Amino acid sequence: MIVERTAIPDVLVITPARFGDDRGFFSESWSARKMAEHGLDTLFVQDNHSFSAKAGTVRGLHFQSPPHAQAKLVRCGRGRLFDVVVDIRRGSPTYGKWVGEELSFENGKQLFVPVGFLHGFVTREDGTEIVYKCSDYYAPDCDGAVRYDDPDIGIDWKLGDSVPVLSGKDAAAPLLRDLQNPFVFEGAVQ
Repeated sequence: MIVERTAIPDVLVITPARFGDDRGFFSESWSARKMAEHGLDTLFVQDNHSFSAKAGTVRGLHFQSPPHAQAKLVRCGRGRLFDVVVDIRRGSPTYGKWVGEELSFENGKQLFVPVGFLHGFVTREDGTEIVYKCSDYYAPDCDGAVRYDDPDIGIDWKLGDSVPVLSGKDAAAPLLRDLQNPFVFEGAVQ
């Protein structure tokens, strides 16, 4: 297993080992013991599976607020996607910054999304599936979103001239500057 820090140190790219032969491969996609060796001791309580029929589908930028804030471990079960994480912890040195990683069935990479971060993705192929673990249960009253195209964040989704496929909720999401933001960086001066 390879664990790499991104430009936002709390966000990790995790690549589990694959053991293959002419039949295919085997991969241990999550091991609490191995992750603890890398300082990640998040307890995951829920697994989610999302299917997007069309390339260019954007989902996000989503979060769950306290008391049901979620960390996530995201991977691609089929197809290919560009996964994005945005730091929204007030007082963080990386507040409003984003990192992205291509996740695909082929590369087997996973992205760890800490609590206090927005999460979203765009599919690069038709029939893409995303599978992710969550550290808390879904709570509709804590569900929130920020616009995927917020100019203050400036994510390069690499959509070109394509019009993204969006849900009504995502299309109507507020800008980060208008969000009643519940997240504070632990190292911030109060």
